[in-house]
Amino acid sequence: MMLGNRPKLVPVAPGPASLEPAPPRIEEAGGTTVEAAPVETPLEPPAARRARSTLWSIRGWISQRRYWSLAAIGVALPLAAWFALSTLGTVNKVFLPGPFDVARRVVTWYHNDDLVGDIEISCYRVVAGWALSALIALPLALFIGTYRFVQALLEPLTDFIRYMPAVAFIPLVMLWIGIDEGAKIAIIFIGTFFQMVLMMAEDVRRVPMTQIEAAQTMGATRMEIIEKVIVPSAKPALLDTLRITMGWAWTYLVVAELVAANSGLGYAIIKAQRFLQTDKIFAGIILIGAIGLAMDQGFRLIHRLAFPWLYKRS
Repeated sequence: MMLGNRPKLVPVAPGPASLEPAPPRIEEAGGTTVEAAPVETPLEPPAARRARSTLWSIRGWISQRRYWSLAAIGVALPLAAWFALSTLGTVNKVFLPGPFDVARRVVTWYHNDDLVGDIEISCYRVVAGWALSALIALPLALFIGTYRFVQALLEPLTDFIRYMPAVAFIPLVMLWIGIDEGAKIAIIFIGTFFQMVLMMAEDVRRVPMTQIEAAQTMGATRMEIIEKVIVPSAKPALLDTLRITMGWAWTYLVVAELVAANSGLGYAIIKAQRFLQTDKIFAGIILIGAIGLAMDQGFRLIHRLAFPWLYKRS
């Protein structure tokens, strides 16, 4: 039999200077030993390997092109589902108008019902109520987040009031302020102010104590610590809080325009409800969302320009 002449595989340990295992050797029948040919494994293309590693990596970086492509897909999928439901006729148009019906309503609203004026007055009310909230909330939150006795004095009361629904204050606002523009701004103020105070105070409290202690060690006064340590350190988070609360201010627009309004996007939605104009309700909701999204992206751009070091790739 020829079994005695069969080559035998001899494993070889890797050398001390090599990080990869040495290739196996084959011992021939005559006693000579030769290296076996290495087995080549197919390598994954570098581009595919990088894409796979960054796409699902925790807080991984993706390119702007990929980001906006995914954002477009995220918007297109609900629109496609909406278009399909309205086109197939499975839902009555009174309850679910199609995208083209809503687009036609926007055009009619623009030409016949002063859409631009409604947008302008709604933006004014939202921005005025939000700005008034920020003007008062920022210094108050700075004191609550810096001094424990101010926190003990004001935070429980703020926590108590922020759970009260803003719509419940409408009768009191009409009694105290009246039914003019001030009443609508006041409703938006009540809806955003108390949450804004607490969120900003938390942003101030997140400033690392080591920075404050380092400033105290170098002899800084209380005002110097607030001006040169706490405020600069909390600025990125405070701007983010302003961005988030701007979104809340828009959610109170319809409630605010319940108060004897005769213009505005919220008023148009309420009026359309009375006449079962569902397409106009959809148009108003989508317009509010689009304006809010534009403002949100503006805040993000300001944040990126003001604090560029937060967006540098590691």
